[in-house]
Amino acid sequence: MFVDPICPYTWVAACWLREVGRRRPVDVRHHVMSLHLLNAGGVLEKRYAAMVGPSRVATAVLQRHGGDAMRDWHAEFGHRIFDRWRYPSPREYRAATREALVAAGLPPGLADAARSDAYDDTLRQGTDEAILPVGLDVGTPVIHLDGVAFFGPILNSVPLGDAALRLFDGVRLLAASPDFFELKRTRTSPPDVWYSRGGAHEGALP
Repeated sequence: MFVDPICPYTWVAACWLREVGRRRPVDVRHHVMSLHLLNAGGVLEKRYAAMVGPSRVATAVLQRHGGDAMRDWHAEFGHRIFDRWRYPSPREYRAATREALVAAGLPPGLADAARSDAYDDTLRQGTDEAILPVGLDVGTPVIHLDGVAFFGPILNSVPLGDAALRLFDGVRLLAASPDFFELKRTRTSPPDVWYSRGGAHEGALP
């Protein structure tokens, strides 16, 4: 799974896969991509340039401490930024980035990567690895499953329990078809991003 930590739909998809992993032996590996790099030269470039810090920090965590550490950091970051729906401020991103490092048992100094281009080549490589098998007309998340890569699924809330498994089976079935390319409908409301740390066992969503 390739994530940009600032994306709410990536967060929802990551929580969905966490739900699936509670019930099945699914090995979810976390990688980093960048909406800023993906939109370079486009109309959204300036918007995402102001929010590139978390993906830089995630890349630093991944490179220096491995995928499990990046997964844990992403979870801690997400529980802080996506505790409710809003457009976080730069200050909120900075605070959540540092707090998530501490909560995940990682060096707080990694937060300095947010203001440095030291990991940008690695971040660019991760973005290329995410999108080259899919195509350029995508965002996040990008999931590689059973040798097939795709953008999505875009979910407005986290499916829980059996619903999470049914969706996983459906996505897997569609991804396996070489003739399937796209389903889409207009989103009519903001995403319900909240997800309990305990998942469905704590009644995460009504």
